[in-house]
Amino acid sequence: MTKITSNIPEVSLLKFLKHSVDILKNPLPFHRQNFEEKGDTFQLNISFNDSVVFSRDAGFLQYALQKNQRNYTKSPIQTVEVAKYIGKGLLTSEGELWQRQRKLIQPAFHKKQLALLMDKIQDAITSEILKIKPNVPFDVFPLFNDLAFQTVAKALFSGAITDTQVSELQDITENGQKMLVRELRQPYLNWYFKLTGKIEAAIDRSKEGRDIVLKLINNRRESSIKEYDLLDMLLDARYDDGEAMEDEQLIDEILILFTAGHETTSNALSFTTQLIAKNPKIQEIILSEINSAKSIADGDLMIFLKESPYTKNVIEEAMRMFPPAYFIDRVNKEDDEFNGMKIPKGTSLLFSVIEIQNDKRFWDNPEKFDPTRFSRMQAKEYSGHYFPFGAGPRMCIGNNFAMYEMVLAITTLLENFRIKEKTTPIKITPLITLKPKDAFLEFEKR
Repeated sequence: MTKITSNIPEVSLLKFLKHSVDILKNPLPFHRQNFEEKGDTFQLNISFNDSVVFSRDAGFLQYALQKNQRNYTKSPIQTVEVAKYIGKGLLTSEGELWQRQRKLIQPAFHKKQLALLMDKIQDAITSEILKIKPNVPFDVFPLFNDLAFQTVAKALFSGAITDTQVSELQDITENGQKMLVRELRQPYLNWYFKLTGKIEAAIDRSKEGRDIVLKLINNRRESSIKEYDLLDMLLDARYDDGEAMEDEQLIDEILILFTAGHETTSNALSFTTQLIAKNPKIQEIILSEINSAKSIADGDLMIFLKESPYTKNVIEEAMRMFPPAYFIDRVNKEDDEFNGMKIPKGTSLLFSVIEIQNDKRFWDNPEKFDPTRFSRMQAKEYSGHYFPFGAGPRMCIGNNFAMYEMVLAITTLLENFRIKEKTTPIKITPLITLKPKDAFLEFEKR
């Protein structure tokens, strides 16, 4: 992070420290106030020497992710801080390593390859959905968290991973994230975290996850059974020189698939079901679409997904209002300028996706949950201010996987249950991703 000397409005260190407790709980109201007072881009002083530039300028984000993406890299938050818990894979790597890994792994996420996983994904989803106890209010986030983790586990390892191993990996992943959030939200206490061994303990715990994954990899190598899952695809993948991934890199990629592949999905599903509960008529539209899609698909899940556009729009609208990746970070490699703003080399930038995707300048009635906006609007009309999976070369490699999984989860849920109407406000917990809070719903068996 670098002290900025330019014409970008500043928020003082004193104000940051004064609101530090509130920022730890939920930084979004603090940022919203600063946006309203300072404009679409401001710099927040977080120490005497360091500051971070926050922006809700959609054009600036598009510039950093696409138009001048070569000059913008991920920040040390991901390339160093996140990486120390889950390794150097697609999410946390940069430069030549990222390019090499992206080229190697991309084919595993082509639609034809994903089609081979659909039955595994559907089985994992159905198993979790049928655990719902009807007529008893409960927090749906743990349900969808388990569902998303099980789905990624089955897509990666088929039936070779035990429930105990899944639970262990889930616990390890969440433990690392909680520690990371404390480090990022309370940088003034990092000396204490190091002195007391809290960071070291969290890193040691993450190593236990690596041991579990390595055991699963070795078991697969020793097996003569071909599962045609993601692990098989990763083991079979070859670089241009004909070499396979080394074990440490393979473990990094698998842990990143676990982390990125389950967390944003569970968040999105939790918000989607709450929004559906607040708009009961939507359930009947989805149910009608399910019946129509099933009659056309005749058991082919890829056709079923193609014939479920409204359900996809429902999820897209939920991710507009409550984007799981609610901030995108970047650092510029060289001095730059955008719309008169001077951006010195090494500037830490945080783009507020949640502000952009709820901005009335881009969206009619942004506070209204309206899935039809995505069927009425052409992609070119909203692509410049809609970033649920990022954009440009670093766009999430698993975006199709995530959308397929979420459509199958919502349709499986509504085919089996009716969600009772929810009238209370939707609450959030902004951590590394945007998580729901007290997402209590009640279901009736159909």
